Amino acid sequence: MTSRRLVIVVRADPVICGHSGEARNLAESALARGFDDVRLLTWPIAALQAAGLPLKPLDRLLPYSPGITVERPEPVGDYRVPDGRFIAGLVGRLVELLAEGVPTVVLSMYLAPHANVVVDAVNAARAAGLAPDVRTVAKAVGSDVTNVIRSALREGRFGPAVATLTTFLAHDQVVAVSEYTRDEIIAAAERVDAACGTRFAGACRDRVTVSYPPIDTAAFLDLDSGRVDAALARRGLARDGYVLFLSRVTRAKGIHDLVAAYARSRARERVKLVVAGAGPALPEIRVIAQDDDCVVVLDDVSDEEKPLLMRGCAAYALPTKPEPDFVETFGIALVEKMLAGGGPVVTTITGGTGEAVGDTAVIVPAGDVQALADALDHVVLAMTAFEREALAQRAQAYALQFDRVRVFDQLFPAATSPTPEVVLPSDPLRSRAG
Repeated sequence: MTSRRLVIVVRADPVICGHSGEARNLAESALARGFDDVRLLTWPIAALQAAGLPLKPLDRLLPYSPGITVERPEPVGDYRVPDGRFIAGLVGRLVELLAEGVPTVVLSMYLAPHANVVVDAVNAARAAGLAPDVRTVAKAVGSDVTNVIRSALREGRFGPAVATLTTFLAHDQVVAVSEYTRDEIIAAAERVDAACGTRFAGACRDRVTVSYPPIDTAAFLDLDSGRVDAALARRGLARDGYVLFLSRVTRAKGIHDLVAAYARSRARERVKLVVAGAGPALPEIRVIAQDDDCVVVLDDVSDEEKPLLMRGCAAYALPTKPEPDFVETFGIALVEKMLAGGGPVVTTITGGTGEAVGDTAVIVPAGDVQALADALDHVVLAMTAFEREALAQRAQAYALQFDRVRVFDQLFPAATSPTPEVVLPSDPLRSRAG
């Protein structure tokens, strides 16, 4: 008989995005912390494919532990209700779970539309007299602000921003993925308040706390040397013989800057550049690299292979930079690389990356191709083995703070005890009439 349930409403695997990994790690940690039923409520594969999202190879997805169920509700209604059909499916399934009377914690990640799904389902269950025993948590993962709220403000459309902030604050607990993200939420709320006379900023300042991304540290620590060598051999690579970019292949991740910097670096005489991942810029990068034997493009790296490639590289480069529709609000791949060991991390201080790496990475100005080329030359050609190892050890020690169980315990401090009934706030957050 189920005694405690955690439901996470999220874009889960196979989506290549930080919050799909966060959801997996929180789900696995929940089993270790007394939840006997964990559900990932997410989208049908066909809907994800139709959206054009970067996806992992379906035949290489890691399985979840027993006790974790991935549910992909089918849309409700016909063609006359396009996107809303999928929302209705998610809301309806969550209402069914809440109706079972199991004490439940529901976490929404990426506010639009997952926070709406949670609020609608909880309100529907309560209005129907089902009296669900539920506590709700909303986690703003970054793009909620940079993509949804910020774009709405830029276009002068305050309605969507008001709706997003209202739904966010309607949860019992509200968190941000980094201090940078928390600051961005408050700044956006202040702009909405100035335009609309609302009181979002004070509520966000008082209520929003930080919960960093949970990382499965065990998957990156103490990697078997034989497995690393075998993985590299399959790809025609050698230890310390390549600079690695492993992330979504987009302009905001700095991939164009990296390819240009590598082309002008002296390091290219000693190491290859490996571009691993998927994303909208991948076709362009393939064209740029097609006549360069020193650039290797991989679009089929599995979650199991990822730490092995990280461990074997001479350096890991993620020169992310701010774009109108995306800012790196943390940098999960940076932490994963720091855990895996291997060569130094080269990155920029953009958004929340400074929180991810601390003082354990080689930092270059965002968008500065020559500085990036110089950094590649430094880490590949100038750093001694002692310097590289000392930096790797400091980086790994720093990254351990993001272990998924530790993050879970901080996010759900009462996870092993019953949760009290909490009523969703109904304050319209207005400071003046009209």
